[in-house]
Amino acid sequence: MRYKIELSYKGTNFHGWQRQPIATTVQQVLEDAINLIFRDKIELVGCGRTDSGVHAKYYVAHFDSEKNYTEQAVKRLNKFLSSDIAISSISKVNDDFHARFSAKERSYIYHITEIKNPFNTDFAWHITKKLNVELMNQAIQKLYNYTDFTSFSKLHSDVKTNNCKIINAEVEKINSDIFIKITADRFLRDMVRAITGTLVDVGKGKISILDFCKIIEEKNRCKAGQSVPAHGLSLVDVKY
Repeated sequence: MRYKIELSYKGTNFHGWQRQPIATTVQQVLEDAINLIFRDKIELVGCGRTDSGVHAKYYVAHFDSEKNYTEQAVKRLNKFLSSDIAISSISKVNDDFHARFSAKERSYIYHITEIKNPFNTDFAWHITKKLNVELMNQAIQKLYNYTDFTSFSKLHSDVKTNNCKIINAEVEKINSDIFIKITADRFLRDMVRAITGTLVDVGKGKISILDFCKIIEEKNRCKAGQSVPAHGLSLVDVKY
C-alpha cells in the first residue's frame, strides 16, 4: 500500500529534507521515527529537496508499507517527534501517486523584514535599507516572460533542464514585512533565493528592471544577485 504523509517543519536545525551521510535531515528523522515506533523500515519520497535552514509550512511525501497506518499513527508520531516537525495526516493513496512527480505546482514565500523582531529571527531576513517594493513588484512580473532560469540556478546542479513555468509571482508589503511569493511547476536549486537576491538589488536601486531582464537572458548565475539567507524561505503549498 502507498501512503501520503502531509507535514510541516521548521528547518533551522536540519540540513534540508534529503537524507545525507553525516547530517541531520527531516527525511532521516522521520524514517528513523517510523522504524522505531512501528518497526517499519520505510523509505520516504519527498515532494522536493529543501536546502539547509529552509522551512516547510506544507510538505508532502509518500512511502510504501504493508502495515495499516491510521489517525493514531499521526498522534504517536507527533508525540515522539520534536517540536520542529508536525505531521498533519497520513492517508492511503493510489499506487501511482508520487509525491514529487505527481505535483503540478509548488509555492514558496520569502519573508523580508525591515524591523528587527526577535519573534521573526528564524523565519525572516532582516535588512535595514528601505526597499522600493513597487519596483521589485514590476521586476518580478517579468518572470512570466521567461522559461529558462539558468541565471537563478545553483551552479553544477544535476538537472536535465533549467526550464520552469512561472504560474504566479508577486511582491507584497504589509507594514514592515515584505513577502516575495512565487508559484511554478518546478523550481531549480537555490532559484527562489537567487531571484530574491536580485529583486533586492532592484529594490535598493543597484540595478534597473531592464538589468533584471538582461540577467535572466544572459543565463549566467554570476550575473544575478546574492543567494539570500535560507531562514527567510518557506515552502507553503504543493498542488497535485
